[in-house]
Amino acid sequence: MSAKRDYYELLGVQKSATKEDIKKAFHKLAHKFHPDKKEGDADKFKEASEAYSILSDDKKRAEYDSYGRVFGGGTGGNAGGFNAGGFDFSQFQDAFNQGGFDMGDIFSDFFAGGGTRGKSRGRDISIDLEISFHDSIFGIKRTVLLAKTGLCDTCKGSGAAKGSEVITCTHCNGQGKVHETTNSFFGAVTMVQPCRHCKGKGKIPKEKCHTCRGEGIYKKQEEIEINVPAGIDGGEMIRLTGMGEAVADGIAGDLYVKVHVQPDARFKKDGPNLVTELSVKLSDALLGSSYKIETLDGPEMLDIPQGITHGETLQIKGKGVPVARGRRGDLYVRIKINLPSKLSRSAKALIEKLREDGI
Repeated sequence: MSAKRDYYELLGVQKSATKEDIKKAFHKLAHKFHPDKKEGDADKFKEASEAYSILSDDKKRAEYDSYGRVFGGGTGGNAGGFNAGGFDFSQFQDAFNQGGFDMGDIFSDFFAGGGTRGKSRGRDISIDLEISFHDSIFGIKRTVLLAKTGLCDTCKGSGAAKGSEVITCTHCNGQGKVHETTNSFFGAVTMVQPCRHCKGKGKIPKEKCHTCRGEGIYKKQEEIEINVPAGIDGGEMIRLTGMGEAVADGIAGDLYVKVHVQPDARFKKDGPNLVTELSVKLSDALLGSSYKIETLDGPEMLDIPQGITHGETLQIKGKGVPVARGRRGDLYVRIKINLPSKLSRSAKALIEKLREDGI
């Protein structure tokens, strides 16, 4: 499902909807779209289930309302795609039983193996990255070291030792799924689940990879290069597709990098432009002068025109934030006129003369 899809819109409820409203809306859609129904739609059924898993959980719903997505593991960590590997079906048990659904059919629809309609997806990862104000303006490449689950470098995710032949799984007789019956509060429930031994494939390697012990994935340290774009603001997120947690025979999650920008005492960002301040002497403000001013590109000479006033702004073109096609914003210099706290006798006499002249 698209990350931009509105869960409230999908269930047909308002953002102010109560838990009971959300539950009723989900029941209605689940009855309508369940794959066993004549007019069922498995994709829409999964979408409704994903939306319900977020909005029925107070913590996940609060995160979704605040950020437009849910961080962390399971379905919540994948607001942009259905995560069969981490989906929590416990919160749907009452809905399924009240609706007369067969739990085995539902599990076979969601999990990989046994006629599934999609691959499982690894968890998303969220990290913080702090950069300087200068780097936020011009962009930078940063490398971070993450400990995360990744594909095995030896077997490339197959789980098999090099040259090992593939044989039929004896636990599921090559079916890739097993039927399990358990007793619950609702009575005996039969579920169809992917075989844990072959992970729903029906085949297993005769000799497992010694690095990952046949799992195809393992926890390891991995260097990730992050390209921070020019002009990024503090609090913005960078998404690196497929750089999250890997999952066997599935799709890796994404890595979300939240950027924090260190403040700069000299400059403020205003869209594509930069703003700074320059203190000048009263005499220079009256008579005009030239001042050396610091920019993010190095020192520049700035002409102070005669008679400039306090708070007036001067513009230095092309010294702001990089925008498209090599163009940049401008640097605006706000003038502060320093008034002396004490005057010498000669200075006071000169000021008196100026006052007599009406200046």
